[in-house]
Amino acid sequence: MIFRGSIAHFPKVSTSPKDDIVYLHDGAIVVENGKITAIDDYKQIQQTFPSMPLTDYSGKLIVPGFIDSHTHFPQTEMIASYGEQLLAWLAEYTFPTELKFADKSYSEKMAGHFIQQLVRNGTTTALAFSTVHAHACNALFSAAAKRNMAMITGKVCMDRHCPEDLQDTPELAYQESKALIEKWHGKGRSLYAITPRFAPTSSDEQLQALGKLASEYPDVFIQTHLSENKDEIAWVSSLFPHCSNYLGVYQHYGLVRKRAVFGHCIHLQDEEWQALSSAGATVAFCPSSNLFLGSGLFDKQTADKYQVQQALASDVGAGTSFNLLRTYGEAYKVSQLKGQAIDPLQGLYMMTMGAAAALELDKDIGNLNPNTFADFVVLEPHFNSLSTLRINDTSDCADTLFALSIMGDERCINQTYIAGIAQLGTNKTVEEPVNAVA
Repeated sequence: MIFRGSIAHFPKVSTSPKDDIVYLHDGAIVVENGKITAIDDYKQIQQTFPSMPLTDYSGKLIVPGFIDSHTHFPQTEMIASYGEQLLAWLAEYTFPTELKFADKSYSEKMAGHFIQQLVRNGTTTALAFSTVHAHACNALFSAAAKRNMAMITGKVCMDRHCPEDLQDTPELAYQESKALIEKWHGKGRSLYAITPRFAPTSSDEQLQALGKLASEYPDVFIQTHLSENKDEIAWVSSLFPHCSNYLGVYQHYGLVRKRAVFGHCIHLQDEEWQALSSAGATVAFCPSSNLFLGSGLFDKQTADKYQVQQALASDVGAGTSFNLLRTYGEAYKVSQLKGQAIDPLQGLYMMTMGAAAALELDKDIGNLNPNTFADFVVLEPHFNSLSTLRINDTSDCADTLFALSIMGDERCINQTYIAGIAQLGTNKTVEEPVNAVA
């Protein structure tokens, strides 16, 4: 199948997205067996593949599928819950909601809702926290696998400072996580992430067990939280007096490395930035969540100074939208307050190629290069009368993306493709792909 439209992507890892974006005003990609086999100007593609069927998205913008590098699957239903800062918000909203996931059928139902929200908003890959329940993690992997969707998730590990019914033990965290790795990691498009919620909810013994697991499986991901809130940081200092700083806790237990993704990182010390850089770890920038919980403003300038890998993330449910374009819009506002404006091409990079490269997945996703999975999004610049007025024939790619990021929502997602299969119906409902991998 040929897909025609304006096309924008980053074919290589970049430190200057403005210079390295490839934009085809009238372009086309060729998709065969779930992967992209060619990309070029439409006239050239038409000459090379004269008899191939065409799906025409002229007037629309095709970009790689978005990668959400930090989100919470069980918090889908509690998005937009009022007030509180981090620690009180966890106690009042998060833990009570996650208790519901003890019910296996409930977990399966909510996994379906979560996947629906991702694809409606153009997200084709997510690095997602599950709950402490192994069956909830199984439910999310299964729901994603039905769509042949790249999903990175893991069972949350907590053995203290949370409701008793959400606690596991060091042994159980190790055993259940290991079993899930063996069942899912590298099977189809599923990938596993060792997932201590954050340092305060894991004992030294549990973190040691998870560090052991990480050493046994060096290619799995690690996801957790780091320096989101000042009260949280003080709490970590009191719980781990033998560690010099918050990141030092994770370093002590062997949890800082490539494919380790740390959410937030708002209040880091210079030595922590340097350690993240040296380890090749990644920071997930969660602007809407940081604003919503009053946690603080991410310092992108310092992250850039230390050459720390960065990716955008919704952090639903403290994050206020599944839409990563809107998330970039919030990142732009944060960066304006810091005097470090993030331009729209850099924003697109941070949710596509930049995220894929940070996760060491850029051979498969994050761009529209031949031999990558055909995960892409069709953006509709004219989704209402105001966007039609604002975005016109003189708008370039960057201006269109910026306007959509400030004004847009799921209405600007015309279609989401995962491995070449359309995920949205004409009325924007989510349809079961007819040939998804079970």
